[in-house]
Amino acid sequence: MTDVVGWAATLVFVSSYFFARPESLRRVQIAGAILWIAYGVLLSAPPVIAANVMLIVAAAWTIHRARRSIKDGPAQPVS
Repeated sequence: MTDVVGWAATLVFVSSYFFARPESLRRVQIAGAILWIAYGVLLSAPPVIAANVMLIVAAAWTIHRARRSIKDGPAQPVS
């Protein structure tokens, strides 16, 4: 079972490189990171878990920042 989760995580992570839209790329990276966390839990590997929690936070923040930028529109020049 552990190997299946690890291989699935690898497949999802590698597939993220085939997405052109940044938001799609980040979403697939988040999915892969969730699988890596499950793999880390199965192996009792705190570094794998911690690294992928950080990846999820970074990817989610990037998505949020991009959406906020689109919603707010371009910054106005200071006169």
